[in-house]
Amino acid sequence: MRVDKYLWCIRYFKTRSIATKACKEGKVRVNGDLIKPSREIYPTDKITVRKNQVNYELIVLDTPKSRLGAKLVDIYRKDVTPAEALQKLDLLNYSKDYYRKKGAGRPTKKDRRDIDDWFDEPSDNDSEE
Repeated sequence: MRVDKYLWCIRYFKTRSIATKACKEGKVRVNGDLIKPSREIYPTDKITVRKNQVNYELIVLDTPKSRLGAKLVDIYRKDVTPAEALQKLDLLNYSKDYYRKKGAGRPTKKDRRDIDDWFDEPSDNDSEE
């Protein structure tokens, strides 16, 4: 089975054309080698996929006949991604949630409430007078 089709079948990419593009851009390696989308894969091959700033590592257990349901994916691949890479992904997601560039549009409702709470808090100087 072609590597782009395999990655699409096991749901690492939403469409096969995105999987093909990732292979062409050098974001997919098989056994450490850069590959073309048409490269055939076989059981025991090790695939490294760079996606969302994380290197996912997979071991091919078998090749599916067609695209799978999410629950059946583990039958055809073994995920051996290091825990540090997944922690890095969590940190990236966490930092993106609370980062907002200055002047990047109107404040959200949460931002407005935080600003209102900050102005409504009594300062220490007010209680002394």
